[in-house]
Amino acid sequence: MFGLGRLFYVILLLINSIAVLSEDRFLARIGWSTAQMDTGFGIADSASVKNRMINLISAVRTLMRFPLIGINTLVIIYELILG
Repeated sequence: MFGLGRLFYVILLLINSIAVLSEDRFLARIGWSTAQMDTGFGIADSASVKNRMINLISAVRTLMRFPLIGINTLVIIYELILG
């Protein structure tokens, strides 16, 4: 069934998929690049869902880069040893 181990794998894969998104190739084409973020004139524009998603993707790519390397290495070693 669906246990905590599988839930951990799903979360890890989702974070990996966000971390490998290319800003130039993919995000800029759909208008989700940080360079294209229009801050606007007030606070209401920065609180939009699109801007929050752009900020989330940028934060995951920045903050989770090195921890993901270690976590992925541990998961690969775990899978190789215990299968």
